[in-house]
Amino acid sequence: MDLKAFQEDAPGDIVEISGSDPAGGEWRSKAFVPMPLPNISPTLSAETFNQVSAARAALATLEGSAIHLPNRWVFRHATLRREAQSTSALEGTFAPIEDVLTASSDEPQDDAMSEVLRYVSMASHAFASIMSGRQLTMNLICELHGELLRESALESGAGRLRDTQVMIGSHVPGTPLQVVLDNARFVPCPPGDQLQAGMDQLVAWMGSDLSQHIDPVVATSMLHYQFECLHPFVDGNGRLGRLLVVLYLLQGGLITEPTLFVSPWFEARRDKYFESLLRVSTHNDWDSYIRFFAQGIEESANNTAELMRALTAIQGELKDQLVAVGIRAESAQRLIDYAISNPTFTVAQAAESTLVSYPRANKVIAQLVELDILNIVDATAYRRRFFAPKILKALSQSSK
Repeated sequence: MDLKAFQEDAPGDIVEISGSDPAGGEWRSKAFVPMPLPNISPTLSAETFNQVSAARAALATLEGSAIHLPNRWVFRHATLRREAQSTSALEGTFAPIEDVLTASSDEPQDDAMSEVLRYVSMASHAFASIMSGRQLTMNLICELHGELLRESALESGAGRLRDTQVMIGSHVPGTPLQVVLDNARFVPCPPGDQLQAGMDQLVAWMGSDLSQHIDPVVATSMLHYQFECLHPFVDGNGRLGRLLVVLYLLQGGLITEPTLFVSPWFEARRDKYFESLLRVSTHNDWDSYIRFFAQGIEESANNTAELMRALTAIQGELKDQLVAVGIRAESAQRLIDYAISNPTFTVAQAAESTLVSYPRANKVIAQLVELDILNIVDATAYRRRFFAPKILKALSQSSK
């Protein structure tokens, strides 16, 4: 880690760390421990203040659009898969968006897809928890982390704060830890009491009423920085940290339906995203980081609203197509809604969720396939799964 990059007013302390590496022997280095977040806003330039206001307006517009949708919940799962693909790509796990949207959660095709789909499961659990009234506590955060790393190679560290030193920056496996630390882009807080105290302070901060002193968008950017700076877990910090953005906005009431997806925007600006986070630590540059973050919230909210409008239009077109060929059954209408909310599904899943018999669901799905409203993911598979091509195209082409 380049210690010369840290200015005198850096918002934290450089501390000594040491240990023993089985491959490379004894090592010594430095780590950055951030100060607790303040209960007042960082000083913002007029440009940043205006960008924060634009982000708030975009969130309000998104919320207003969602409120007027007859079944706004139907878009949640579809946009979540879009988010899962991008947030995993930011951490180096890439799976094509078309494959993610049509993948079976019961039979993921490879390790990368398993990782993406675990995020979907974790986020779904997180949304349900916050919407049922749970708060962002340490228990919930650890619970979500446990779900994210479940059945992975790093499952042993799932759901608990790390007990080893981590560093940020690419390195070749097998490289002695001293060399890795010397060349790391950033070395977060060491494990133990300081990490535990940092997380306890962050959770307490998130649960306090900051509305009189910090704009909610600014507060969201601050908590995201602090979480990433502490890097509390052995893996999954980036994905969980970006999910916390949506959960905090949801907990605070700025959004009431978690369709907002933020990772595609940050993925498209990966280098600037990481650099802006680092400059808070090295230069106390909250202003530039908050402006960048608020721009991401604004454009992500606008992109989400645009996608929801596109999906709503497709929903209407497909239902009109049914009526035009004389299919007026309510079960067919419900299947259209189900196809939007679930990018891929089996006949049994559709039957259970739409409350129709298996034979009836099978018949209606066959009709929808004949009309090209639905298609089969893999015609050779034993358990056939279906998707709506127009919906897949809209989700695949959603703006960054």
